[in-house]
Amino acid sequence: MYSKVTSGGVLGVEGLLIQVETDINDGLPMFHMVGFLSACVKEAGERVRTALKNSGFQIPPKKITINLSPADIRKEGTAYDLPIAIGIMVSMGLIPNDKIENTLIMGELGLDGRINAVSGILPVVHHAVKQGITRCLVPAENAEEAALIQNIEVIPLRTLSEAESYLNEKAVIEPAFVDVEALLDQGDMGELGDFADIKGQEILKRGMEIAAAGMHNILMTGAAGSGKSMIAKCLPTILPRLTFEESIDITKIYSVAGLLKKGQAMITKRPFRAPHHTVSAIALTGGGAIPKPGEISLSHNGVLFLDELPEFGRNVLEVMRQPLEDREVTIARIQGKYIYPAGFMLVAARNPCPCGMYPDLNKCTCTCRQIRQYNARLSRPLLDRIDINVNVRRIDCSDLLEDKRAETSAEIRERVLAAQNIQKERYRSESINFNSQLDGKRTKQYISLGRAEQELVREAFEHTELSARGYNRVLKIARTIADLAGSIGIHEEHLKEALFFRYQNLTEETEGNMQYKGMKGGDRYGV
Repeated sequence: MYSKVTSGGVLGVEGLLIQVETDINDGLPMFHMVGFLSACVKEAGERVRTALKNSGFQIPPKKITINLSPADIRKEGTAYDLPIAIGIMVSMGLIPNDKIENTLIMGELGLDGRINAVSGILPVVHHAVKQGITRCLVPAENAEEAALIQNIEVIPLRTLSEAESYLNEKAVIEPAFVDVEALLDQGDMGELGDFADIKGQEILKRGMEIAAAGMHNILMTGAAGSGKSMIAKCLPTILPRLTFEESIDITKIYSVAGLLKKGQAMITKRPFRAPHHTVSAIALTGGGAIPKPGEISLSHNGVLFLDELPEFGRNVLEVMRQPLEDREVTIARIQGKYIYPAGFMLVAARNPCPCGMYPDLNKCTCTCRQIRQYNARLSRPLLDRIDINVNVRRIDCSDLLEDKRAETSAEIRERVLAAQNIQKERYRSESINFNSQLDGKRTKQYISLGRAEQELVREAFEHTELSARGYNRVLKIARTIADLAGSIGIHEEHLKEALFFRYQNLTEETEGNMQYKGMKGGDRYGV
């Protein structure tokens, strides 16, 4: 007898439906599985046969053929155990065929018939709803994760016997329910710190506010102990809370990577990933024999913090160039192409020299050659993709002792949220949300300069190393600064501040040429 059960798998971070076809006929007793299967899927045969036997269901001594369709897509993982077992039971006549119509089934089987949790449930259920599936049978541990998706009935299962009883209407199982609003309200980032706890560093705080408002990449350069890491960890506290759509996108990535904690149905906080500088290129971008998302994708809609940037391997840093531009990671394999989202905000920090004490010549022990070699580890194309640069000064003792009230993260977040709302309204007809995502065509469409502003940019071209990419990034930073100020147009003060934050970390020769009023930032910040 023939039967067909709908299951699913993942390709990258997107779900796809897999049809599990089962045929039981007379012939030499055997259990044959086909359909471009990985080793762990082929092993499902032994798990399914033993689980059925230990659950009280006797498999007849006949020829059993299992096909996972479409056959041109490689099948990975253990989520096909339960649909294979259900398919066999339908073919044996233990479950009516109409009971599995329009139903998605996923789960791993233990040898005793228990149904174990699997990775990648959320993207598969999300895709299944779009295909008109109205019910899904999933492991109980994955039920809350699957229940995040609306318009589908999620049935939690613990054992194979329970699945048979439910499908034969011998038992009633209540669908899983998740209060999404309550989960999102839990996404407080307060434990990371608060901007009010950071003494001094007004220029750096302003740079972080601009970066957060437009989701711009930012690089901090300063001596050891100047507070770069501390303020980077506080950055998520000034970013707006996740929307439901953003949370679903992030949760899909973590689900595929198998990083959702037990009892955690949804990622409710913006990711903050801080890999060590010994990380490999594959761990950063994703990949492997069985491709998985890397740190870049795990930072999607959040922050990727790279401390001690020059200490990362040159090849590791260079692989970030394409994701920084395209906002996605593409991994090619023989069996297919995997695309992972990479809409992250890069926050990087570096010391000015190997010992970290320059420009204090009384403490710095580095030679000029050592400093040049240290800074040469970062290629110009990579640095050109970082929008904002901030030179971080050592904190004065007076700043530490001064009992002056500083702005809290909540106060800064209000301005950031207002600026982001302006951007989302401006780009509501586009596929982007933030100024940093503007490409060349959209930059020309949405950003225009007056005569005085054009003259300022022309002078910048003549006196600095401003490239075409750098010019576009200056415009995008200026647009964000104008949004923070609530200004419809971009004015000279916005451009001057944008140029100041764009070119702080260039060579001394370039800095020496930047003599425009306001570009040094002293008058602007009172430092």
